[in-house]
Amino acid sequence: METLILALGNELMKDDGVGLKVGRLLAEKGYNVLEVGTDIFMLQSHYSGEERLIIIDAILSEKFKPGEIIHVSGGEVFEKLKAEIRSAHFMGAIDGLKLLMALDERLANVEIHFIGIVAKEINLGMELTEEVREALPKAVELVEELVKK
Repeated sequence: METLILALGNELMKDDGVGLKVGRLLAEKGYNVLEVGTDIFMLQSHYSGEERLIIIDAILSEKFKPGEIIHVSGGEVFEKLKAEIRSAHFMGAIDGLKLLMALDERLANVEIHFIGIVAKEINLGMELTEEVREALPKAVELVEELVKK
């Protein structure tokens, strides 16, 4: 199954850049990665019919500890992320994806996975906090497991 990995985030805002960092590690290993930064709408012009999308982004949550990795898939992506976890962006990636799926019939049957890494700090700066930096290898491993399915 062809997979497209979407790496989201803003690397100028500390932990918000974690999705981009995970995406770059995966790209170095040869995976199909699209860095969209904070613009999920880039997906529409770069989508090539892949059957699976894996979205990686920083999330904000009081329920989970910084550095924890949350994986949701299918319909859960739209339900759980809206209710329990907030995106670090103005229009959440999930809201943007839902809109894209409604507008672009090519995305109607795609298998969706969301991997969120809980941020500790979203402030000006380029360094990840220790907790989030330590989550990088585990996030890469999770994506690799999903791609192999």
